[in-house]
Amino acid sequence: MTDHEADAALERATDEALALFADDRVPGAAARRGRARGRRPAEGYNPFAEDPFADAATPPAPARAAASPAGDTPGSEDHPATGPVEPPGSGTGHGAEHAPGRRAEEAEHAAPRAVPAGRHRHTGSAWPAARTVAARAADPLDPRVRPLDDCLGHTLAAPLKALTDLPPFDTSAMDGWAVSGPGPWRLPGAGPAAVRAEDEAGEPDAGGTDVPDAPGILAGHAPSAALHDGEAIRIATGARIPSGATAVLRSEHGTVRPQGELHAGRHLVQGQDIRPRGQECRSGDELLSAGTPVTPAVLGLAAATGYDELRVVPRPRVEVLVLGDELLREGLPHDGRIRDALGPMLGPWLTALGAEVTATRRLGDDAPALRAALEASDADVVLTTGGTAAGPVDHVHPTLLRLGAELLVDGVAVRPGHPMLLARLAPDRYLVGLPGNPLAAVAGLLTLAAPLLRALAAGPVAEPPRAALTEAVPGHPDDTRLVPVVREDSGWVRPLRFHGPAMLRGLAAADALAVVPPGGADRGTRAELLLLPRRSGAAGGMV
Repeated sequence: MTDHEADAALERATDEALALFADDRVPGAAARRGRARGRRPAEGYNPFAEDPFADAATPPAPARAAASPAGDTPGSEDHPATGPVEPPGSGTGHGAEHAPGRRAEEAEHAAPRAVPAGRHRHTGSAWPAARTVAARAADPLDPRVRPLDDCLGHTLAAPLKALTDLPPFDTSAMDGWAVSGPGPWRLPGAGPAAVRAEDEAGEPDAGGTDVPDAPGILAGHAPSAALHDGEAIRIATGARIPSGATAVLRSEHGTVRPQGELHAGRHLVQGQDIRPRGQECRSGDELLSAGTPVTPAVLGLAAATGYDELRVVPRPRVEVLVLGDELLREGLPHDGRIRDALGPMLGPWLTALGAEVTATRRLGDDAPALRAALEASDADVVLTTGGTAAGPVDHVHPTLLRLGAELLVDGVAVRPGHPMLLARLAPDRYLVGLPGNPLAAVAGLLTLAAPLLRALAAGPVAEPPRAALTEAVPGHPDDTRLVPVVREDSGWVRPLRFHGPAMLRGLAAADALAVVPPGGADRGTRAELLLLPRRSGAAGGMV
């Protein structure tokens, strides 16, 4: 199938979906159904000119963001503007999403409050408010003292202060000679033997080959004696500078002449190529603040300044429970069953977000097994996939009710991923419920799990990056949209096709999810970005 045929098929499917879900009370619904049953709409028809999600009393909202004309944006023909919003029910793996029309609950959207799990009602928190609730839901885990080898990926629980000067003594920055005073300089052991060695070897070459002299001072060895004015001694990079030395002459800049005299090939200044004691830090200096993630570089700095162990906030422990009888672990889809895409994906993604994944378990649609797994888990966070809506096999809400859990977020006004949830199982244990469709699940992961994990790990909160959109992105009238985008060489981001709630193709090629506010975004709008662990593979500074 060519790109043109694929686009035509996608547009026909869009029209049919709009016709199926449009209410007869919405002006133009019948006409849309007629168009969906007939041939492809005429060129220029805009299915978003009328709002299929509007309430009966609310006039249709005009489309805020129309697709850019062909050729207006590089690559617009191969990658047209992001397509229509998903109809109700498209963002969940089990059952249909709850219909919109939440204008009567706008106060709850702006200020969501925790409700017992038994009072099951998707309050549909606004996307920014849901993120805030997740970020404030938990206190950091208790700090622990760990050996350096076990600190990678954790967070500093206290400022990292230098235990020594760095470097702890004057050191040579280059291989060469430590010299004292102006040249030329006498080398130790120079005399007739050195001259005979030079005669046998021939004249020194232009690169500064010298006659043999004493091995000098090596890294890890203390100087044997002080240098006096006019003296020089061989020295290696990192070796301690002897007392009396005024500079280091690099090997390539010096030549040893007859009688063992060292001459400089260029001007030498006081202190040249010497790293003075305390150049990088002094003992007691604060090097890094509490809350800094422990990276390989942090481990190196801690070791250099004298640490054998660190006080850190540990990585949150997460257990993943994959729900759904329709999921296969291997092979091709068959007999109404499909491959499990979330099990292989979520573990590495959680690791990139700074979590320690303790297990990934597949339970199917089994309410007793789900309850038993939640009661037995000792993880800080349990992550479930699927079962968060209100279908016949959606067991998450009833199970939370039986366990006496507290719902902190019950549904979010975002597409895809509306039926995501956040619950407190116990004072220090949480559950994040993700929809079952892959892109919807990732939307839930970045909306609720990422800020919760950052809070538990006492991680830093950074201002989210932004980038301009290469083309307009249509919006939902009430809900935020999360759209896969790829970064262009210009620094702008281009929306990708294949952004349906069950799709992974767009996500796999994306650098980030662009946050599109209700109503859509015009070309050139600087959209907030949720970075994906595509290139760096690390939390926070992804991509």
